[in-house]
Amino acid sequence: MRKQIWQIAISACALGMFVLFTGRGVLASGEPFIEKQSDGVTIVRLTQTPCLFLESEENPQTYTSTKKADCEAINRKTAAQRTFKMLRLKPGQYIFRVTNRNVPYELGFWLRGQGVSRLTLPTVSSGGLTPGKTQDYKVTLVKGEYYYSCPLNLTPNYPLVVE
Repeated sequence: MRKQIWQIAISACALGMFVLFTGRGVLASGEPFIEKQSDGVTIVRLTQTPCLFLESEENPQTYTSTKKADCEAINRKTAAQRTFKMLRLKPGQYIFRVTNRNVPYELGFWLRGQGVSRLTLPTVSSGGLTPGKTQDYKVTLVKGEYYYSCPLNLTPNYPLVVE
């Protein structure tokens, strides 16, 4: 038992050092979800499932949705219990690579400034994200506070800070 606990502790420490020294976030599968390319552009991978972005939730749940109204009802019931991860980035060029996983209708992606900053900060949005498809959304981010979401999947507004 002690050996197993020790192995888990070493693995957690190694993961923390990987994120600290490489600047990459890591998915449960071990695949980085934030990865800087050699050309200076950073890719942020996000996965949409019914009513949420997996990487953005502290404890992602599995919901079933066949239409936008399902997510509206689910989010109304679950909003108080859900907590979100704060995505922190540096100013620069980004590609948000978004995948529609198991949502049986068209999705999109919308990144915009919070509050009145919405008028001055960069924004990117588009639909066309059909089931099983991955789509890139390119944007140059500057310092500020943002939200990202999918209005077609009625996800929450997830926080993003560029500092």
